[in-house]
Amino acid sequence: MTGAADDAGLILGVNLQGFGQRPAAWRTQDVEPTDLLSAGFWGDLGRIAERGLLDMVFFADHPAFGDPNVRAYGLLEPFVALGVIADATSHLGLVGTASTTYNDPFDVAERLLSLDTVSGGRVAWNAVTTYDRSVSANFGVATNPDRPERYARAGEFVDLVTALWRSAATGVPVVHHGGFLDLEGVLRVPPSAQGHPVVFQAGGSPHGRDLAARVAEGVFAVELTPEPAREHRRAVKAAAETHGRSAADVAIVPGLSLVLGSTEAEAQRRFDELEALAPDGYSLRALGTHLDADLSGLEPDAPIPSAILDREVDPVTYGPSLGYHETVVRWVRANNTSLRDVLRGFGGYGARIVVGTPEQAADTIEDWYRTGAADGFNLMIDEFPRGLETVVDELVPILQRRGVFHRSYEDVTLRGRFAARARGL
Repeated sequence: MTGAADDAGLILGVNLQGFGQRPAAWRTQDVEPTDLLSAGFWGDLGRIAERGLLDMVFFADHPAFGDPNVRAYGLLEPFVALGVIADATSHLGLVGTASTTYNDPFDVAERLLSLDTVSGGRVAWNAVTTYDRSVSANFGVATNPDRPERYARAGEFVDLVTALWRSAATGVPVVHHGGFLDLEGVLRVPPSAQGHPVVFQAGGSPHGRDLAARVAEGVFAVELTPEPAREHRRAVKAAAETHGRSAADVAIVPGLSLVLGSTEAEAQRRFDELEALAPDGYSLRALGTHLDADLSGLEPDAPIPSAILDREVDPVTYGPSLGYHETVVRWVRANNTSLRDVLRGFGGYGARIVVGTPEQAADTIEDWYRTGAADGFNLMIDEFPRGLETVVDELVPILQRRGVFHRSYEDVTLRGRFAARARGL
C-alpha cells in the first residue's frame, strides 16, 4: 500500500525486551548473557534507535523474581536502563513503566521528573496497575486488590503525581488526603524542557480505557486486527472529549511484533528457527495465560474447544489484562482451525505479528496508520541488536519514502513531537 500524499505523523517506538521478543534471541546472536547488565548494550540500542529517528524506546517492568533461563528479560529497573540510554542519545524518547499499585507517588514523581530534567524533556511514564500474585508477594501483600480498586487507586495516584510535577513549577505545596493516598509536600526538582513527563497508559479494559481517556497522552493498545483497532481508537478519543480534552491529545500506539527477512521464505525460516529454540511449551503457556486456561492436554490438530473460548471471566476479580483476554479470544475464534495453527499465528504472544519482508511490514504499518487504526506502533522486534538494525536500515526508509514517517526530529522533547503529529478522530 502506498499513500497518495505525505502525512509523516506516524509515531514509532521500540519495546526493549531483553535480547528481543523471541525467547531464544540470545541463542542466535553473538551476545553474552551479562550484556543485559551492561551500560554498553543499552547505550548501543539507544544509538541505533536514534539513528533510525525512532520516537521512543519503551521498558515494561515486572517487579518480582523470575527465571532468566526461561527468558532473559527485565533484569534492570526500567529507569536505570533509560538513564544509560539518555546519556547515549539526544532526541530519543524514554518511556518507562512504574506501577500505581505498590509504588509511592512522591518517589515516582521525583524519580521521573529528575530523569526528564537531565535528559532535556524526553521521559514518559507508563502508568500501570499490578495484578500478578508474584509481584504482590514480593511487596509482602497476600493478594492484589480487585480491578475496580486498582484503577481507583491508579486514578488518584496519577492525579497526585501530576500535581507534584506542577508543584515543581509553581512552588505551591500539594496537600492531598484521598481515599488511598495522603501527602503534603512540594518537589524540589525543577521543571523539565517539556514541563514534566508524558503519561502513557496500557489498560484495555473499560476501567483502563477510561483512565487513559482522562489522563494519558499515549496509549499502548492490544488489538490484533484493524477494525477492532479502529473502534478502540475512536472510543478512547471520544472518551477523551467527554473529559474536556481534545481527541488529538491522545495517541493510540498498538504493539506490533516483527520477524523480518529479505524474502518472506527467509522470514518464515527465521521464525521457525527461533520458535524451535524457545523453551518447551513457551507459546502454549503464553496463549493459555491470555485465554485463562490450561491448554497442555489439548489435541494439537483439533480446534481449541468452544468451552474455553465461551467461558466468561469476572471483570472484577480477573487478574491479567482484560483487554488482552478479549482481543485474543476474538482473534482465536476467527482463526481456530487447530491449536497448532493458532499457536503459529499467535507468534506475537498477544501482539499482531508480521513474519515477512520490510515491505510487508511497511504495508501493515501504513494501512493501520492511514485508515485510523493507529497513530503509531510500539515495535516488538525479534532480536536485539540485529533485528533493530534491520528495522532502522530497511523498514524506516520505506516508511519515509511512503510519506508516513519523518526524516528528522521536529522537536527535542517527546511532548513536542507528539503535539506536532497530533491527530483527532
